[in-house]
Amino acid sequence: MLETLHRIIQAVNAAPDLNSALDLIVRRVKEAIQADVCSVYLTDYETKEHVLQATDGLTPESVGLARLPFQEGLVGLVCDREEPVNVADAHVHPRYRFVHETGEVAYHGFLGVPIIQNRRTLGVLVVRQREHRCFGDNEVTFLFTLAAQLAGAITHARASGELAALTAGQPGPTAFLEGPAGAPGVVLGKIVVVYPPADLEAVPDRPSTDPAMDEAMFRGALAGVTAGLQRLAKKVENSLPAEDLALFDAWMLMLASDSLVRRTVDRIHAGNWALGALRETIEEHAAVFESMDDIYLRERASDVRDLGRRILMYMQQQVVQASEYPENTILVGEEVSAIELADVPRERLAGVVSARGSAFSHVAILARAMGVPAVMGVADLPVGRMDGRDVIVDGYRGRVYVSPTQAVREEYERVAEDDRILSAELQALRALASRSADGVPMPLYLNTGLILEAHLDGMADVAGVGLYRTEFPFMVRSQFPGESVQVAEYRRVLEAFAPRTVTMRSLDIGGDKPLSYFPLEESNPFLGWRGIRVSLDHPEIFLTQIRAMLRAAIGLDNLRLMLPMISTVEEVDDALELIERAYDGLEEEGYAVQMPPIGVMIEVPSAVYQVVAIAQRVSFLSIGTNDLTQYLLAVDRNNAHVARLYDDMHPAVLRAVLQVVEGARRHGRDVSVCGELAGDPGAAVLLLGLGVSSLSMSAGGLLRVKRAIRSFTLREATELALTALASESTAGIHGLIAGALQSKGLGGLVRRH
Repeated sequence: MLETLHRIIQAVNAAPDLNSALDLIVRRVKEAIQADVCSVYLTDYETKEHVLQATDGLTPESVGLARLPFQEGLVGLVCDREEPVNVADAHVHPRYRFVHETGEVAYHGFLGVPIIQNRRTLGVLVVRQREHRCFGDNEVTFLFTLAAQLAGAITHARASGELAALTAGQPGPTAFLEGPAGAPGVVLGKIVVVYPPADLEAVPDRPSTDPAMDEAMFRGALAGVTAGLQRLAKKVENSLPAEDLALFDAWMLMLASDSLVRRTVDRIHAGNWALGALRETIEEHAAVFESMDDIYLRERASDVRDLGRRILMYMQQQVVQASEYPENTILVGEEVSAIELADVPRERLAGVVSARGSAFSHVAILARAMGVPAVMGVADLPVGRMDGRDVIVDGYRGRVYVSPTQAVREEYERVAEDDRILSAELQALRALASRSADGVPMPLYLNTGLILEAHLDGMADVAGVGLYRTEFPFMVRSQFPGESVQVAEYRRVLEAFAPRTVTMRSLDIGGDKPLSYFPLEESNPFLGWRGIRVSLDHPEIFLTQIRAMLRAAIGLDNLRLMLPMISTVEEVDDALELIERAYDGLEEEGYAVQMPPIGVMIEVPSAVYQVVAIAQRVSFLSIGTNDLTQYLLAVDRNNAHVARLYDDMHPAVLRAVLQVVEGARRHGRDVSVCGELAGDPGAAVLLLGLGVSSLSMSAGGLLRVKRAIRSFTLREATELALTALASESTAGIHGLIAGALQSKGLGGLVRRH
């Protein structure tokens, strides 16, 4: 059963659209269970009906016509209970409802299991038997397991099918794809799909601009791979047994096979570019092997894919990687990276859509810093079919409209115009101080780290840099930058903002910020080797960076140094000792360095509870609410399955902020917030009321936050914060803030719905 299950899921995942996937399911499941009928009903929430979408055994003409209203029939019972329903004679069950169109009167045995994803019922998988039959436990668990696995595949197939329908000019049942809102704003642009090298499955479909050239490139790749394999076989012929050397012969035969060459060339001349045509052909060949009963032959599917990757790598070397990015480029990928973001000319990057990641993943944070609308974690995104299409990205509500209708375009043009009006109103705040309505100052600082951010308009309006992410100079290189390289990088930033202070965070790698040349392979990276832990374990890296910072600040004296991911007092002591060592070493070498104020990021719960001891040792504290929220709520912020549970307005987060502020006051230390919470206008008012000293955020949030801060008195903000602290739910806090903003005429600052 397990092997059958695996093969069905593989076949469904390879289906080109929803109908193909469902037809395959009913056929394969009926055979595996040895039932007389297998059907799939899909749930239509607009009409509140369960619709027969595929069947093997019932009347074929009833597909799409047979409908059961919610709460009716055994199918409705499965959805109501959200668990399997297994009855020997469906006709005598009180919830049974006969549907004339299907011809089901002859069937008695009934087993239905729900297809659920993210708490939402997508449909019901049903098997029927002519005679009375109560299906066995192994059959129930087989269908139950299959339904759980199929939920994602069905959702993906539905998305792919709707995209194909939109491309053909036919309206689909759902007008948009959804994911967590990553960065606010709306934009209409053209999709450019990014994909990693040597990943055959990630290669998108793309029209061939010159089929003859594509065919020549493909045939050249075949010749190149063949020659390479021949050289490799010659090299290892004396060290491998004959059965292993036979693999090389098999590869050679496949490379020369008429089916591989002809099918790929046909696809090229049918309009797909060489890389996309290769992907389709390899998947077609692999699927043939995977459908075979013989285990040995099924395993050969991996050999076919391996060969495909070799051909792909050869062709990718011939393809010019410097893509021509159109105006209003919308970058789309399975997991868009910071490097891919930086590759696009700033004036052409208009939006980001990623199949993985969350609203608080690093790419989403960068998108907010750049003022680029983003939607993250769109799990149903048919990336390979989207290249070159028009799209609307709604970064307020987390919606992606592919090939939007004219009505949708017009609606979003109105939203974009509202945004432009608001933006013009906010520009009037540039010369005004950031303080409450009754004059209490709340300095606003900039979170930065990308070179392109240093040239953003309005930098004269900030009090300084509250968080400079020093990992970016490390991430864009192929090896650790030397001390002199780091000195030049840090000096550039310090000079750009002098005499305003620049708070530089020491290297914070790990988690969602790996270095290609310093791999951190961990099963749970967010609870692993990252931040200050790496720096203390590698003092040579840490000391080099601290020396570079101190040297860069000579004569400017506007540096503040901040330590990330502190979880123990001992880590603070060890880091301070290393900083003293770097300072003493530079003094001995004759450098006129000054010891900067040193602070700590509070982003681990243990640091919240030791805040008094930590504050005694350092000059200032900065709360990193992104990680603090992640750890307090036990939610991986990059995991789309639990993204809805991640909310930095959670009562526990606000109470942790208050505890840090109160603990820091015992030693007279200022507390800033540099997480994404600081850039939320409503949250900024709460933080003012909680006693936070300053806020640091992405450039895109500065004026919005200033508008909110200037609209509330300290007393009003404090009362709002006390009410929020007494709340038991995030929904209550969001409602409270929305009401407060509306009362001040500021509802346009945040579009949550």
